Amino acid sequence: MALHNKINKEELRETILKSADSRTTLSFYKYHQISDPQDFRDQLFREWSGLGVLGRIYVSSEGINAQISVPKEKFSDFKRSLDAIDFLAGVRLNIAIEDDGKSFYVLKIKVREKIVADGLATGDLDLNNGGEHIDAEYFNRLTDQDNTLVIDMRNHYESEVGHFENAICPDVETFRDSLTKVEDFLKGNEQKNIVMYCTGGIRCEKATAFFKGKGFKHLYQLDGGIIEYARQVQTKGLKNKFLGKNFVFDERLGERISDDIIAKCHQCGEACDTHINCANDACHLLFIQCHSCAAKYHHCCSVKCREFNDLPEDERIRQRKKSIFNGTKLGKGRYKANRHGELDLT
Repeated sequence: MALHNKINKEELRETILKSADSRTTLSFYKYHQISDPQDFRDQLFREWSGLGVLGRIYVSSEGINAQISVPKEKFSDFKRSLDAIDFLAGVRLNIAIEDDGKSFYVLKIKVREKIVADGLATGDLDLNNGGEHIDAEYFNRLTDQDNTLVIDMRNHYESEVGHFENAICPDVETFRDSLTKVEDFLKGNEQKNIVMYCTGGIRCEKATAFFKGKGFKHLYQLDGGIIEYARQVQTKGLKNKFLGKNFVFDERLGERISDDIIAKCHQCGEACDTHINCANDACHLLFIQCHSCAAKYHHCCSVKCREFNDLPEDERIRQRKKSIFNGTKLGKGRYKANRHGELDLT
């Protein structure tokens, strides 16, 4: 069988959007030495494409990182396929909090150098010597203490729409940048309790191991990340210390953890935490847009993108190669970034 998708993404997207089949969105990861990542990748594609699994999976010599959706009628079969793989037997599955079953449209399994890019040389981290894993209840107790620092190991566009109370949120776009930023901040705080969190836990495995290697001793990581925290808060009736949305890397772009809206529309400044990608595919900038600005800018990040997107297709094709848009220059949008000349929101 072909070990790749034979139907284009847009056709697959339309199929899923029209489908009434129930699907479960989930994520999982596991650090494990894989001797032949390409062969393992092909094995997964053969098995999971047959089960109707969709999503994005990264495989490397250091393990696997997966964000997927599974047909509910095939969930038991999928779980058996996981348990048949020695190092994935019993792996924790982080089930989505808000899920309409439309989170993914294709199955992509890619071999990468690392499942989380950290900018470090291979062997620099001892992942067996990371921070203590703590559950939601312990997290709440520990973060109530004055001697505790809470560190968000995610990127600025993730923490902008949601983060824990009193969390330190580095202004970064990549995990590798966060390691440097957080290290600079933590100097002089070696004796404090340092609690780190991320979406599902995968980045904190590396982050706490990195800072253990730097001599920090009182390191903790939220087991299962924000997703598992939200589940435990619901099932155990705990106080929810997370404010806003949890950003997710699929078509949903976020799942609500609390009713708080802590972000603002990047174009007008109104309270809003809805991420979208600019409707101009030549730009595709990720930014936050309210309903009013969506109508005004036709779901685009700027007047320039709106006007370009309204052109006939042949004219867009002609102009595309010589045009520069926000998404050409920037990775992700920022609130009031136009003050610095980064976004053309006029």
